[in-house]
Amino acid sequence: MKRSEINAVMRNAAMTFKRHGWALPPKPKWDVTDFGLGNFAKNGIVQVHLTAQPEYCEKIMYVARHQTVPRHYHKTKRHDLICRWGKLAVELPSKKKRIKVQVNGEFCEIPTDKPLILNSGERLTVPPKMYHAFWAESDYALVGEVSTENNKKCDMVYEDSRIGQFDNIDEDEPAIVELFND
Repeated sequence: MKRSEINAVMRNAAMTFKRHGWALPPKPKWDVTDFGLGNFAKNGIVQVHLTAQPEYCEKIMYVARHQTVPRHYHKTKRHDLICRWGKLAVELPSKKKRIKVQVNGEFCEIPTDKPLILNSGERLTVPPKMYHAFWAESDYALVGEVSTENNKKCDMVYEDSRIGQFDNIDEDEPAIVELFND
């Protein structure tokens, strides 16, 4: 990705967070990626790491309509995806027709042939080793994540082998803030 593109999407996400009352901590760590696929509008996400402790992490994410976080799972990380604003679609592919997951703290069986739609305030608990992908069903979605330790370098496994963990950045202008991987 070009640094100018990263800066522009960060500015847009920051304005959206502010509009919805999300005050970011001082000097937050931002993470902006197109997953190395070269099309941020199709496969991308903006994440702000609110806290990253060895035992737990919290993020707020901005996902635009038609922008998918590709199928992946975490080897050890357990996390809640919380729709903070908008509508969030979560795909939970499986060979089984129905799977048991925790939605809003309650275990329930859901079909795997269609995405689970989370409305504002709703949450899904994703256990380790469960493939998932997500996208905004509204113009955009603000998504919270609370998780056990976040280790992108060795915990994430993508279904698409072309996806890299960290993007190469074309430094066509100065960075407006430090990224999580800078």
